[in-house]
Amino acid sequence: MKQSAFLAWTTRMPLIQRWGLMHTFQPENVSEHSHQVAVIAHLLTVIKNKKFKGNLLPEKAATIAIYHEISETKLQDLSSKVKYHNPEFTKEYKKLEMIAEKECLETIPEDIRGEFEALLVQDKVDPEYKDIVKAADLLAALIKTNNELRFHNDEFKNVKENLDNKLAKIKRKLPEVGYFMDIFLASCTSTVDKLSDMDN
Repeated sequence: MKQSAFLAWTTRMPLIQRWGLMHTFQPENVSEHSHQVAVIAHLLTVIKNKKFKGNLLPEKAATIAIYHEISETKLQDLSSKVKYHNPEFTKEYKKLEMIAEKECLETIPEDIRGEFEALLVQDKVDPEYKDIVKAADLLAALIKTNNELRFHNDEFKNVKENLDNKLAKIKRKLPEVGYFMDIFLASCTSTVDKLSDMDN
């Protein structure tokens, strides 16, 4: 039987550092980020279903989120400011991302590959789930940003302004994002002592 490199690529995600062009108080890798996005996407989907008459599968949202940065196993992380600063550059980089996603897909044995295409290749992801995962991605970045600002890292001031603007627009389309921010966001910058007091 032919060996697959799929798991070998994905287990290298902890080696890929995020925020590469910025000073960070606490380093973050792509594996940690993907886990956080998966947790948030799962939670957003539950909120959507229970509070806003949604009908999505939380487990599917979480799984898509786990794989949403799969192209970075080949391309590594690129700052969103760099990625989106020029429309022509963005278009070409998106092509590279799709090539990387398809290369990752092709490492999976052919007889089970069909189960992964709509998880790995972003153009094949169901738009409703893609919206949830994108929102979760931004929320994870906001949590990271708020923690950096808590330790007076001014490099993240502009990041926060940008994220606030994006999330304000998303909240109008996805009310579950506003609910999440109202209920869960503030505690993410709390100390252990404060978190313990909240549990009592």
